[in-house]
Amino acid sequence: MKKIIYYSALIAFLVSCSQNIDKKAELEKLKLQRDQLNIQITKLEAEISPSEKPELKGTTVSVTDAVECVFNHYISVQGTVDGDQNIAVSPQMPGIVTAVYVKEGSVVKSGQLLAELDAQVLKQSIEEVKTQLELVTSIFEKQSALWDKKIGSEIQYLQAKSNKESLERRLNTIREQLKMAKILSPINGTVESVPLRVGQMASPGGPTSAIRVINMSVAKISADVSETYATRIKDGNPALVSFPDLGKNIETKLNFTGRYIDPVNRTFKVECKISPKNIVLRANMIAYLKIKDYTNENAFCLPVNYIQSNQNGKFIYIAKQDGNDLTAEKRSIKTGKDYDGIVEVLEGLSVGDKIITAGFQNLNPGQKVIL
Repeated sequence: MKKIIYYSALIAFLVSCSQNIDKKAELEKLKLQRDQLNIQITKLEAEISPSEKPELKGTTVSVTDAVECVFNHYISVQGTVDGDQNIAVSPQMPGIVTAVYVKEGSVVKSGQLLAELDAQVLKQSIEEVKTQLELVTSIFEKQSALWDKKIGSEIQYLQAKSNKESLERRLNTIREQLKMAKILSPINGTVESVPLRVGQMASPGGPTSAIRVINMSVAKISADVSETYATRIKDGNPALVSFPDLGKNIETKLNFTGRYIDPVNRTFKVECKISPKNIVLRANMIAYLKIKDYTNENAFCLPVNYIQSNQNGKFIYIAKQDGNDLTAEKRSIKTGKDYDGIVEVLEGLSVGDKIITAGFQNLNPGQKVIL
């Protein structure tokens, strides 16, 4: 019985192997027939249309036409706002403050009285000199009348005249000193700080003795620029002033470029003036200054990500017409300056060239492209 089962299993195994061999043989036979048919098909196609080339598979790309543009380069620096007239007005003589006539926010005019110092001693001196002047004037007039009649000596006349003129000059001097006891605004503007208090001792140039008056009808933007740009920045350069806290931009021009390089930070100062109409500016506010230092009116402007580089330099891909198809052409270019992601192309492009702007990463020269 065991022998019968063994022989049955062996027969089944041989039958299965025979079937697998037959299927493999049939597959190889079919592949050979397929190859022969492909050869016959290719031969017949070549006989029917010998001039036609097999169609190549193309890469989908995007293009843009090359056009000339105006390329501008700017230098960006941070600056501060100040009034064109920003003055700390302090007394011209020491003294006790007797009156303060303004407060923070007061609008004042040129020559307006801001505060006053104690000048009682000067006023008394004026009255004394006036009394003395009346006497010497009377003596001079009488001496002059006598001298006209040839009575008296010339010395008496000259002494009387000298005394009168001396007291007149002294009176004028004291009056000028009296004016110095008054603190007057030298400009039209707004009072920003009043540190003076009645009874306080004030002195010329003292930090707590100055009333600050600012006129913001014309604002001044000041910034420090690296000496690297010293040859490219000059008076009259166009500039754009932006105020990040206000969301406003104003076009202007530089009205001052410093001739002094700071030896510590190697910068020089630039300034421009603006007339803020509907903008409320404050002294020491931050402003950003974009100064145009270069322009090319006949350049080609390309985004920096369109340009590739290798050991031979920079290049881009152009979609070039090749019969009925478009193929990729590798074009070497010469670039200039770049600003804000845009590169100035000086050589290698012509008006109308179709610049490949997308899908160029894996292109090869001569490869077919599809728009």
